[in-house]
Amino acid sequence: MPAFDTILIANRGEIACRVIRSARALGYRTAAVYSEADAAALHVALADTARCIGPAEAALSYLNAAAIIAAAKEMGAGAVHPGYGFLSENADFAAACAEAGLVFIGPPAAAIAAMGNKAAAKRRMIKAGVPCVPGYQGEDQSDAVLLAEAKRIGLPVMVKAAAGGGGRGMRLVQEESALLAAIQSARSEAGNAFGSGELILEKAVVDGRHVEIQVFGDSQGNVIHLAERDCSVQRRHQKVIEEAPSPAVNAELRARMGEAAVAAAKAIGYVGAGTVEFLLSGEGEFYFLEMNTRLQVEHPVTEAITGLDLVALQLRVAAGEALPLKQADLALSGHAIEVRLYAEAPHKGFLPQSGVLAAWQPPSDVRVDHGLAPGQEITPFYDPMIAKIIAHGASREEARRRLIRALEDTVALGIETNRGFLLDLLRHPGFAAGAATTRFIPQYFEKPAAPVADASAFALAAALFYERDAARWGHDAAAAWSSNKVLASPFDLRLGDDEAPQRGMIAPLKDRQYRVTLGDAVVSVALLDDGRARLNGAEAGYRALFRRDDLLLKFGALDLALRDATYAPRGGEGGAGDAELRAPMNGKIVAVLAQTGDAVRKGQAVLILEAMKMQHEVTARLDGLLESLAVKPGDQVATRQLLAALKPAS
Repeated sequence: MPAFDTILIANRGEIACRVIRSARALGYRTAAVYSEADAAALHVALADTARCIGPAEAALSYLNAAAIIAAAKEMGAGAVHPGYGFLSENADFAAACAEAGLVFIGPPAAAIAAMGNKAAAKRRMIKAGVPCVPGYQGEDQSDAVLLAEAKRIGLPVMVKAAAGGGGRGMRLVQEESALLAAIQSARSEAGNAFGSGELILEKAVVDGRHVEIQVFGDSQGNVIHLAERDCSVQRRHQKVIEEAPSPAVNAELRARMGEAAVAAAKAIGYVGAGTVEFLLSGEGEFYFLEMNTRLQVEHPVTEAITGLDLVALQLRVAAGEALPLKQADLALSGHAIEVRLYAEAPHKGFLPQSGVLAAWQPPSDVRVDHGLAPGQEITPFYDPMIAKIIAHGASREEARRRLIRALEDTVALGIETNRGFLLDLLRHPGFAAGAATTRFIPQYFEKPAAPVADASAFALAAALFYERDAARWGHDAAAAWSSNKVLASPFDLRLGDDEAPQRGMIAPLKDRQYRVTLGDAVVSVALLDDGRARLNGAEAGYRALFRRDDLLLKFGALDLALRDATYAPRGGEGGAGDAELRAPMNGKIVAVLAQTGDAVRKGQAVLILEAMKMQHEVTARLDGLLESLAVKPGDQVATRQLLAALKPAS
């Protein structure tokens, strides 16, 4: 039986914190590794001991297998838990741990290798009799063959990276004219993300559901399933909401899908926690997609309905113990829903965001998995998911209501997040009815609207700015009020990157009360204690803080960054203009698609920027000539940095 008393967690963020909690509860010492960017991270503080393993870039730290194994030896660890992502599904890393005398808390290297390549995995599953989506998983990767196979399969078709997942290297193609570009861009993204540009093709199942089965095996040959999770609500092929059980799965279908998942796991000698992902059609047919040979991000919803600690089970199985339950012992209780809180701007094409999280207060009455602290920097080097919020209820509707309330109570200020977008998803009638498929977001939220602040939000912000200035300059707001006359002051507020100011007038009355006029709207504002305000007689909560000249304000579903531009110069404020291409966020240039002197069209991709594991096109905003290029492939760039300049077409 393997013996170890110290576990190194080869990961970061919320999953590292999650593993540390279960390991400590079982009496294990914990060892953390961190990059230079994560020196002050929560997982470092929670662990018993920690070592820096390299610079911020993941390739030089969290993907540096040799450095991680050396750190494990230095800190006296006897086992390594890989978490998810990074090296968690790297067969070579699992083998290297074993060679170094470390217990890898996961499946055998051979099982990881068997499922690590989607093409090989699909061939193996077909042989094992597991239902698979029709497609192409051949060795010939030429454009000509892939184009021909896509036409044979029939559109729409999914183009997927064979060596990875997480939405990277994946494209949905619905028109033949887009096939070649999709194949080439998916190959490029896969090569950068996984070191392999190999692709597979699959028939796209329209209006299908993404339903996955949690499996668990032990070293005695026992394999069971722990029911399903529905992960159909996705953006950019990445999960946003997960729930268990699935609203579309009954007991009979659960048994059939569970049996297929267990067969898949047994076919590769699986040990530990794993997930078999299926595509479920509207007719109740299911098809194998892939197997994730690790703990999933969404494992908390399974824990909520089964009462099991999956990390603790991983540790027990890794120590040689048998699974403590049989398939017949599985009992499900209630319903659980999880949302992923991302640092991203949904209205900007879900563009990842980086910056300082000035305020962070998770809700208190539901489960929240995170590795955050106020003042923490969200860097562009890692995945943009910053927290998971999970609600459990006796029914699906109760879980949904509790999750909505929890998101309303969540405070995350200083960077843009998808909090408001998540609330919109949960409140949508289609989701409430349990009818969401993988087309849910494209169908109903193809272009999410930018946050819109109403008159009440601007009025509240104007009052907060007024009080800030009164304290700063030492004047008494009540001095501007008398029984005969109220002296009003003008204000210009700007929301986020919007250069168009919201202009109005604010008149202080007394006892922290104000009258704010914005166009035809008049709002009475009374600032109360404990983050409460009365707006036109209706009381509401808010959270506000000032960061330099910006007001960061949480008000209802809105998270706003406002700037007082009352005394800013008028004119000349319009930013770079359409002729300049600037970086939308911090990242690395991976491709330059045009050269100086080339004619470009509006909407044409000029550069490819890689950030937070994804590639983003930087496109021309007008027709013209590429006048200059300020960057080359491999350059690290900062938000708003000038990348290229265009000469507008005459």
